Amino acid sequence: MSILSTTVGRVTLKNPLIAGSAEHLIEADGVRRALKAGVGAVVVKSVNESQAARDQLQRAEYMLLDDKWNPIPWREDAPASAFIACRSGLTPQSFDAWLEQTAQLDREAKTYDSLAVASIILADLDETVRMARHVEQAGLRVLELNIGTPYASQARGAVSTELDPGNVATIVSTVRQAISLPLWVKITGQSERVPDLAAAAFEAGGDAVVMAGRSLGLIPDVETLEPMLGTTLGVGGYWNLPLTCQWLALSRAKVGADKSLIATNGAQTGLDIARMMLAGASAVEMSSPVMIRGFGVLSQALADFEAYLSRKQLSAAQLIGIAADKRKPFPAMPLRTDNWKNHVPR
Repeated sequence: MSILSTTVGRVTLKNPLIAGSAEHLIEADGVRRALKAGVGAVVVKSVNESQAARDQLQRAEYMLLDDKWNPIPWREDAPASAFIACRSGLTPQSFDAWLEQTAQLDREAKTYDSLAVASIILADLDETVRMARHVEQAGLRVLELNIGTPYASQARGAVSTELDPGNVATIVSTVRQAISLPLWVKITGQSERVPDLAAAAFEAGGDAVVMAGRSLGLIPDVETLEPMLGTTLGVGGYWNLPLTCQWLALSRAKVGADKSLIATNGAQTGLDIARMMLAGASAVEMSSPVMIRGFGVLSQALADFEAYLSRKQLSAAQLIGIAADKRKPFPAMPLRTDNWKNHVPR
């Protein structure tokens, strides 16, 4: 078995890098380019039944910001600290067109020893169940159920940001009863109860939990005195990696090492894949860096990750949770009397 191989629930991936759902994976060509880059799986841009969610894509707006909150040109040579703030939307395709394209792409993915993963964002539960059944009937091999988008409060009825473990359990169990294929549940990071949300998803029949979706943020423009892009935005970037890793570690402690977690939000490089796997992830989704810098980011991250594993003489599977399991509570840390004095201005 390759040192890159990893297991996510009932699914074995040739490597742990997943091209996460985003605008560059709406059209078939984008998915094919991600597959050619060598990823273990591609999550095709999400769908649901809401016309408002499709319309939102035509209202979508995007900006790239530097580490001083200044807008900068959207270019491949943007600094590593650059991050995206945006208003986004779902695929503009009808469900039938999306399903036909996604099923075809998953058949093509088999030739790459990879997966094209269907992604449904919850709006109406009955409609979600209907779509999930069609996904399974079409022969797709994995479904990602996204109940953790950042936008529910801004686009009511179009998407969902589930914050209550009881609701998560109801949703996941209802979908689980309708289908038998592997079910990955994507949850929000906009909660202090992320491990509880993850536990609820697993107890209700989820095969893996993806954590954690981007957050809502407001970025005031100090020159115009208005919100950038006019409103609240979805935000995430390199700076979110420590938060994602903390949720991974806490969730691993809550649900157990045998449960598969998929990291998202903050990974940009091969070493970031390693960091998230050390924190407990079995696989890592990457999307924003690809939107900024192109599909070569994926193949470069894989090459760097494989080089790291070779240097450490570890496999990807052996990496999972090492740092999380060594995490100690504050009282267990060694005494460093008056060390604080070395870190205040003289």
